[in-house]
Formats: sequence, C-alpha cells, structure tokens
Amino acid sequence: MNRDRPRPRWPDEQLVEALAPTPLPVASPEPAPLPTLPAPAARTGEGCCSTWAAPTPPAGSPLALLRALGWTPGLTLHADVVTGAILITPAADGAHFVGTREELPLPAAVRHLCGIAPGEPVLLAALPRRNRIVVHPSNTITARCARRRGSS
Repeated sequence: MNRDRPRPRWPDEQLVEALAPTPLPVASPEPAPLPTLPAPAARTGEGCCSTWAAPTPPAGSPLALLRALGWTPGLTLHADVVTGAILITPAADGAHFVGTREELPLPAAVRHLCGIAPGEPVLLAALPRRNRIVVHPSNTITARCARRRGSS
C-alpha cells in the first residue's frame, strides 16, 4: 500500500444521473366557451357620486348624497369596512347617526382601517336603490387607476 497517496473514502462510489422517462406529448385541451353576457342595463338614476375631503372632526356634510338617499338628521347608521372601502347603511341598532346639520359620520376606527387621514380626499358614492353610501379612499382609487393603466 502506498502511504503517499490518500485512500479514497468510498472506492465504489460513482456519479449516476437520475433516470426519468421523457414526457409524452399531450395536446392542450380546448378552452371552454365563454357565456354571452347580457347587454348592460341603463344606469339612469342608479346612483350619484361626490368627492369630499375627510373632515378633521369625524363628520362632514355631503348634502346632495344624503338628500338623494332621503337620509335625515337623527337616522342611525352602521359603518363597516368592505374590501378597502367604507360601507355606510341605515341600521336600527347603529352606533352612529346623521348629524343635526346633515353631517355624515366617518368613525375613526373605519377611517384608520382604510388608511384615511384627516383632510384626505375620498370619493363618496350614493346607491339609492340599495340605500347605502360607499366611501372610497383616494389611495385605493389611485391604486385601481394605476392597475388599470398598466393592464391596457
């Protein structure tokens, strides 16, 4: 035995490539036919929108929207966050109400959840048929416009 040369650690070890069968060619399936969508319905009188700067106190006065919905001072409301927007609906057990000067409450908790800072612009959309107001923060509107611009 030669003492100058180190002995291999595993003398029978050899590299062997993994054996994998070649995949068979498969035809891609035909795409399913898309359904024919109905023509969009006329949108006359369906809703109205207004822009508004979120007030420093948690209420403001979007009169046109409140009047379009027929919401009067003292009406109790429920405010909740739904997919990044604030949904305001009348509710008998609501914790908020339309103010005596027709102010619309935007509670601090929902403003914080949507990232709305005092004085930040928001888009208000009144949906009279559904008797609700949706408040869209400017950051979500900006993000949606950017995505839409990027996809075209």
